[in-house]
Amino acid sequence: MPQKKKVLIRIGSLRHGGAEKVLVNFLKNLPEDKYEIDLLINLYTGMYIKEVPSWVNLHYLLKGEMITTNKPHEIPVKAFRVLYQKMFLWFPDLLYRFVLKNKKYDVEIAAIHGMYRELLSSPQKDSKKIIWIQNDIFNLKEYTPDVIRQLFKFDRILVISNKLKEEMQKSAKNDEEKRAVIKIFNPIDKDDTIKKANTVIDDYPFSGNLPTFITIGTVYPQKGYDRLLDVHKKLIDEGLKHQIIIIGDGFDFENIQAKLNQLGLQDTVKMLGFRSNPYPYLKKADFYIMSSRHEGFPTIIAEALILNKPIVSTDVSGIKDLLQDGKLGIITPNSEDGIYEGMKKILTHPELADHYQKEIAMTDLPFVLQKSVAQLQEIIDEL
Repeated sequence: MPQKKKVLIRIGSLRHGGAEKVLVNFLKNLPEDKYEIDLLINLYTGMYIKEVPSWVNLHYLLKGEMITTNKPHEIPVKAFRVLYQKMFLWFPDLLYRFVLKNKKYDVEIAAIHGMYRELLSSPQKDSKKIIWIQNDIFNLKEYTPDVIRQLFKFDRILVISNKLKEEMQKSAKNDEEKRAVIKIFNPIDKDDTIKKANTVIDDYPFSGNLPTFITIGTVYPQKGYDRLLDVHKKLIDEGLKHQIIIIGDGFDFENIQAKLNQLGLQDTVKMLGFRSNPYPYLKKADFYIMSSRHEGFPTIIAEALILNKPIVSTDVSGIKDLLQDGKLGIITPNSEDGIYEGMKKILTHPELADHYQKEIAMTDLPFVLQKSVAQLQEIIDEL
């Protein structure tokens, strides 16, 4: 019997987020007889912890809830956590000796780009290193050209869109570095998404048959909900009646809620906060709208496609791949005007919704779980 490959995977936490969900989906579908996996999370918290398969060894640095605000009594806790995590970055030998019990790994994986320093500081110089870039790092100011160069120290750089692959390969110094960059679709569990979408809900915020857009995601400035409200107001003022549901929480929630009130949109826009299962709302809505300024691989778009929803999205990383260059949905310029034109188009041409639904139904979607898991196994096995 061939020996199992020993793999260490690192991520910050298992809170609700695209990268976290993707990782858990992979773990649930990797064969237990081929790999011995240690998962190390910085903060033991999050809704996906209970979904980690029992055969995966779970290690953590700290326990407790994520702190997303800056309330005075939380600052010391935050400071302690930062220092504690930094200590292991400065003295990685301590981490590998005391937390990981001196285990030797064949492969070490940073499941999110933000862990690149942690992996590069590993005292195990012989292990193969993989980094998984789950966001458009070329839009994040901390990813300077020098930091991007650091990423080429990894044996494999997994990216989740063609756009990211092109950008990374432009930064490569030679063919070997170019070959290290591999595009891999984030896996979506189709059956699970459909099952969750069929859950009965009794708090859907709208009745009647006005066209309803839904958008789902953490309420951060990058999601562009401010632009979405401005566009919505403009369309309403022009007599194009429609409604919007926003699902998600985040530090910008109050600001967006205040803007909504200030624009007098309380009747036509509903902010529902976080929902652990947003899919029944998505299923009931007519269209999915993405107003994001930037994204990595918008998992929610893949899930909207699985539920056969017509989509209007700004041109962010991953969208051209997911919507097949506009064959499966409307891709708009990444601006307020772009969002306006896209929403107006689908509201004034109702036949477009049927057209996109037919196209989606006839398409063999490339991000379904089995295909992505097979690809990841191939990458780990060939190292």
